[in-house]
Amino acid sequence: MSTKQALLEPIQVGDLNLSNRVWMAPMTRSRAANPENKPFEIHAKYYRQRASAGLIITEGSQISKRAVGYINTPGIYSQEQVEGWKKVTKAVHEENGHIFIQLWHVGRISHPDFHGGELPLAPSAINPNEKSYTPEGFKETVTPKAMSLEEIKQTIEDFKNGAKNAMKAGFDGVEIHSSNGYLLHQFFSATSNVRTDEYGGSIENRTKILFEIIEAIKEVMPENKIGVRLNPSLNGVFGMKADEKTIPTFDYIINKLNDYNLAYLHLSEPFTDVSDIPYLEPNIAKRYRPIYKGTLVINNAFDQEKGNKIIEEGLADAVAFGKLFISNPDLPVRFETNAPLEEWDQSTFYTPGEKGYTDYPLVEETNVG
Repeated sequence: MSTKQALLEPIQVGDLNLSNRVWMAPMTRSRAANPENKPFEIHAKYYRQRASAGLIITEGSQISKRAVGYINTPGIYSQEQVEGWKKVTKAVHEENGHIFIQLWHVGRISHPDFHGGELPLAPSAINPNEKSYTPEGFKETVTPKAMSLEEIKQTIEDFKNGAKNAMKAGFDGVEIHSSNGYLLHQFFSATSNVRTDEYGGSIENRTKILFEIIEAIKEVMPENKIGVRLNPSLNGVFGMKADEKTIPTFDYIINKLNDYNLAYLHLSEPFTDVSDIPYLEPNIAKRYRPIYKGTLVINNAFDQEKGNKIIEEGLADAVAFGKLFISNPDLPVRFETNAPLEEWDQSTFYTPGEKGYTDYPLVEETNVG
């Protein structure tokens, strides 16, 4: 009987030859507990342990001080942060792994506590009515400041600068976080963007910022080192409310992304059940595989069997696994040997230190004795 698995087949992404299609999804872990919000040795150890992934996509890393919205998340805007990330990329490359950094601006999902009392930035002054986890604990979000055109242009420049710093730090590429209710997703949505200028109103205007960011990043790195992440049917979480314009907006974005030679498009299946909402799409890969012509990566609650199946069906080229990679650092090895999977401890997802971060065993360690 053949033990060949679609997930374990190699794949070419841009100029990278990746050993498998078991990718590590970006996951906030809140371990950059230092004044500079820089990665340090613990991050290098964490990512080194997971270097058998076909591609690691790091946790979201803020592109500026104005982009932050969670405690102890690393940035990619300062020299100290670049030096910290160099340790991470070196560790992954020493294990023959590949790693992209996710460029992040949370927009209105933030709090004045992170900005010296200033309001978070957003497309429009609409409160997401969520909770923000600040240094003083959970607090209600506030009505953000609608960004000026100058602030939009600066944000585009910040994404470009983050990509430039990523290259200095030794990353193989970047993923633009345009998903999960954060700043770019807020621009896309007609329920969070009520602007009347060139960045609001029509689908073309609401999505314009993404393509301007891609164009800006192209100035400092090849297109085939740029990935984009989207979550088309997100609804009722991260402050986002979908409407009849939502799916047509993402249809437009994904069609237009075909104009670029990107590394990949990273899509999430719905985070909540949307099967009874007529204007939302419950099967994201099935809808967008025929539309998008490049490398398509799918994410959200996949296991080994479902991952193999969706690639075999031709609906995706790779699968990004999240929580399974937290508790199984050598996940591709476990898939290859059909080894048992370790359970994750959700109480340590965002806590400081090594517990629940770098102390999950490798298969070889569990087989000792």
